Amino acid sequence: MKLHNAQLQHTYYETFKDQGDLHLSQVVPNGLQEPVLVNANRQLAEQLGLGIEQLDSPEFLQLMAGHVQGDNFNPIALVYSGHQFGVWAGQLGDGRAITIGELEKDGALWDIQLKGAGTTPYSRFADGRAVLRSSIREYLCSEAMHGLGIATTRALALVDSQTQVYREEVESGATVCRVAQSHIRFGSFEHFHYRNQPDSVKALADYVIQRNFPQWVGEDNKYYLMLENCVLKTAKMIAQWQSVGFNHGVMNTDNMSIIGDTIDYGPFGFLDAYDPTHICNHSDNQGRYSFKNQPSVGLWNLNALATALTSLISNEDLVRALKQYEPEFLNQFRNIMASKIGLEEYQPQDEQLINQLLEIMQTNNVDYTIFFRQLADYSADNPSIRDQFIDRESFDTWAEKYSQRLQQQSSSEQQRHQQMQSVNPKYVLRNYMAQAAIDAAQQGDYTEVNLLLEILQAPFAEHPQAEKYAGLPPDWAEQISVSCSS
Repeated sequence: MKLHNAQLQHTYYETFKDQGDLHLSQVVPNGLQEPVLVNANRQLAEQLGLGIEQLDSPEFLQLMAGHVQGDNFNPIALVYSGHQFGVWAGQLGDGRAITIGELEKDGALWDIQLKGAGTTPYSRFADGRAVLRSSIREYLCSEAMHGLGIATTRALALVDSQTQVYREEVESGATVCRVAQSHIRFGSFEHFHYRNQPDSVKALADYVIQRNFPQWVGEDNKYYLMLENCVLKTAKMIAQWQSVGFNHGVMNTDNMSIIGDTIDYGPFGFLDAYDPTHICNHSDNQGRYSFKNQPSVGLWNLNALATALTSLISNEDLVRALKQYEPEFLNQFRNIMASKIGLEEYQPQDEQLINQLLEIMQTNNVDYTIFFRQLADYSADNPSIRDQFIDRESFDTWAEKYSQRLQQQSSSEQQRHQQMQSVNPKYVLRNYMAQAAIDAAQQGDYTEVNLLLEILQAPFAEHPQAEKYAGLPPDWAEQISVSCSS
């Protein structure tokens, strides 16, 4: 299969083209000058059924750089609105994202979208460009999240160039090719609801169901099923975020996916030392999107989505769907955390054991990823993990209860070790790792990007060539600042 205009469809364009810019706008990408392929994601290409040989072709590079040519292409940008930091922001839209088509694989459609390929009608006086540093962060993190088993958009290619982009300073323009089974957002529905266009809300919901949930097309409660699925998938996604220490940083309703994917990687961060009050986005002055607030913000955003669907779903059913969020989140989170500490099955009394562990980790400034990875090696004969705690007695007190709980299980030490190694990653994309790749790439060296992609796509495995990224972050990592412009 070739990624060219004969293979790319555009069901969204065909569905809504007669409505003009009510749903979308046709756009003409502005390709990058002197593009260079930083990385092509062979793992994803194979999953999409693309021939690996074409990833090295000049045609692939030109397409990924935004040089979209051919009568069969209908590049589009989508309109949406949203609540940003809890405040209604009105119309937004794809300001620097252009969907060039949809690729079919095994009956499913995947959006092929370029980020950074020029202006759209929704660019709001901006240049529609993406810079290399933010593109590297998104490229690596979307694949890192996939490697962790968390629903996410994917990234097919990353392109650098000689195009100059003006931010705080002059930077290199870049593109990321984002791939997802939907880029429809909560804010997509909000847009038409607040414009008092219920027919458009319905048309959008029908499109989502037809494309992503065709099994529900004939169901009388299909809109309820769409919302219920979004509630459950969002709850699971955020439980997984919390379990790996991932802080999204900008959970606006326009950054929430109707199918429960993690989307829009900007000022994200993985926790180093465990700190539930951590705010990864330095633009978030009130801490609305702090790590500990993510579960409650998820529900707030789902309430905003439910409000936008009031013309399709009864209030009773909206409440019924939303009430499933908290128990689903807690069920997912408790089971994951029990698995992370090597328990075969979560039991109610384990909540206290898990909470006490997190409390002493916070108090002792313990690294989140390293601790859980090394806990797999803990035993009464090997208590060296206690050295990660300043107050070793607090760990010893917890470890005594932990040992008693482990003795209630039938699994062997070796089985527990293997199970914990499979759920506790050795590698996550810490900010300093991304920065190291950025610094090198800005000098034309893409080695670190390639290395990080390799280890982040298999974060539970051992990677001797990347052992430098398995330890504590360097002191200078604390000085890294990310914001909405990142």
